[in-house]
Amino acid sequence: EVESDILRRVRTLLRELDGHHPACQCDRGMLRWTLHKKIDQNPSNSSVLVRILVKELERAERGDFRHYIIPLLHTLMYTLIKAPCISDELCSRVYDFCKKLLTLPKPFCTIGLDYAVRLKMERTAPGMLYQRMVISEQSLKSDPYPYQEKIFIFADPELLSEAICNALVTDTEAAQVSQSPRACMCYVIIHTMQAALGEGCDVSGLKARLQDMPTSNVEHWFRQVVAAVECAGNEASADRGQHAARLEKIYHTILSSLPAGDAPLGGLQGAPLPNPNISFHLWTEDDQLWKELVLFIRPLSQSCEPDCLSQDLDNFEIQDIISDCECCEQTRFSVLSTDSGIERDLPTAAEEPLAPFSTETDQSRLQRKGGIKKKPSPLESVAFLQAGCNGPGVKPPAKPQRRRGIPPEPAAPLQRLHTARIVLLGDDRILGRLAQAYHSLRKRETRRVFLTPRLNLQFYYIPVMMGQPNTLAVTDHPATGQENLCEVAGYLGRADPWYESNINTLCHMIPKLATMPSSPSKHLVTDLFITDVIAYYVRMGFQPVCFQVYAVKIFFNDPAQEPAEDVFLTELCTQVQESISHRELSMTKKKMTLDGPGIDLTVTYRKVVVSDRAKELAMSLRSTGLVMKAIPADEAEDLMCLNVNITEIVRINNLSGRSFSAVANRLKTRNIKIRSTEQRPFTVCLDKDSRRAYRNVISVEVSPCLEPSYCLQKTRIMKFNLHETEDVGLVKYMPKSLLLPINTFAGIIQ
Repeated sequence: EVESDILRRVRTLLRELDGHHPACQCDRGMLRWTLHKKIDQNPSNSSVLVRILVKELERAERGDFRHYIIPLLHTLMYTLIKAPCISDELCSRVYDFCKKLLTLPKPFCTIGLDYAVRLKMERTAPGMLYQRMVISEQSLKSDPYPYQEKIFIFADPELLSEAICNALVTDTEAAQVSQSPRACMCYVIIHTMQAALGEGCDVSGLKARLQDMPTSNVEHWFRQVVAAVECAGNEASADRGQHAARLEKIYHTILSSLPAGDAPLGGLQGAPLPNPNISFHLWTEDDQLWKELVLFIRPLSQSCEPDCLSQDLDNFEIQDIISDCECCEQTRFSVLSTDSGIERDLPTAAEEPLAPFSTETDQSRLQRKGGIKKKPSPLESVAFLQAGCNGPGVKPPAKPQRRRGIPPEPAAPLQRLHTARIVLLGDDRILGRLAQAYHSLRKRETRRVFLTPRLNLQFYYIPVMMGQPNTLAVTDHPATGQENLCEVAGYLGRADPWYESNINTLCHMIPKLATMPSSPSKHLVTDLFITDVIAYYVRMGFQPVCFQVYAVKIFFNDPAQEPAEDVFLTELCTQVQESISHRELSMTKKKMTLDGPGIDLTVTYRKVVVSDRAKELAMSLRSTGLVMKAIPADEAEDLMCLNVNITEIVRINNLSGRSFSAVANRLKTRNIKIRSTEQRPFTVCLDKDSRRAYRNVISVEVSPCLEPSYCLQKTRIMKFNLHETEDVGLVKYMPKSLLLPINTFAGIIQ
């Protein structure tokens, strides 16, 4: 009966992937969640679900139902990670299936390889996947596995209602209440013992023993268990039986103080998978993303007082600007000097460090004169970042001077021990802000590297819609109609059906749950559902879809005004700006009577052709506005080009007189320049966001945004060879365009 119920739920999940949605629309997007919750209530049924999912995967492969494979595989792996114990025979079947996926195209082979590597470790050291996930997500101190992860949820308070923001803050805070480090360490010990020993593990007795222990003892046994699992997982010749014997020895040592008895073991009970470390942020400052990432890398024990924190970050930004020097030949992290340069500030003879040079050098060195010690500059607060870099896997910021003729010691390579998972909540407008922040972060990292070698950055996107937006749009364009503020989510849903089923369904569900009246049933749904879906998304969604970021240079009709530079991700639209002065208004009316509405434009663009050869074209026309869309309407179309829709005004002469009609002029390009030939200004809006609108614009230039590190390296090469136009040396192997990766479950399924 249990098996038939689980099979029915799995088949319903597959029917939803085929477009057969459940009769009750409120169940859309909740089928996967209810299936896993049912197993969480009775962990002993995990093996039943895994066996059913393996059979369905094998059936999908035989019947060529490839769109079933990735959703079933993600569901299976999530169940396997949380399961208290899975037999080696069942793991072997899943492992063999993942190896079969290596013959398929991307993303099947990529996901199959990743899961095959994980399963190989899990078969050797059962419980390793659960243990690593809990250690990294909860930032538990562990020398064998020193990785840390954190989820940052960013929401724009001007795009989401106060009720939604408050509900999300409450849910994320409630998810962390019952998760102490001690409880998480106990979960790891219990799950690892049960995964290795199976039904021979007395879970009730182990829980009681750990509960009575002081925290120091729990930490000791946690370190012992982690060391045993990591040792087995990293050994090439490790054996599952030897690993089980090693853990059984630890298990009996922990239970040695319990009174002997013949109490029943109680079967498989399982340990809950704690919610990941989630923080919720209202995005109010432009550089807020960078500041949060810096604070995540820097250990809290070395933090300064909270009141000084913002000032320190601002001072670091000043130092960052000063270090942005054109003639700098090597990008490096500046080291703060503690030497004042004054003779009386030198250390005494007892404190004098060993001289790194010879006696002759010491005698000929410059003598210091007495002076006034300068007050420490606020720029010295950059030391707070250097202090935060002295963790495991990080090289010291300052190197001692060495003696002549002695080769320097090789610096230890930096390791990315931190993973920041950035989850964006909102519509296309918040993704436009993300593109701006990401471009700014890459420029900052090009000037002075700090985050890049230490941090693994992952982006996730959950669409949330709130009523009708008040954004600037070209209302008279026939193809625009009602503006779609979730074009990116729509594209990701078409490319990845599992994203459509699990994430796009939250678009209207989150506002609905946030505005529900307070009741026990409401808390049962929101506290579990929203947090669980976000956790599932960031844990299993590791296939990026890369979107091209476009750079735009905007020129104004006032020659004294400097051109503006910005970036956009989804859309750029223009419309004719209303005349202000009476004289301009009368001239505009006269012009419209003769030539029709709109303004005269000169459009120069590089046409996208199949051969990828550059073909420059130019045309002049009269238009009321245009829309450049970077997100294609079909996932089969090229994601790396702009679809430009220009509303052209065509004059028609007939017997009844002169008339005008609007014609849609469509073109594909990557580089385009638009200029008003009659010097009449127009308005430009980026990413459908009225806060990013520019007025009095006379000309616009759009091109793919270049990766800042590529630009810096190219500039350095051009210094030494002014006539070199081709990419040579290191530049040839560097990414040229700035791409924004957004993670989904499958990427783009071909």
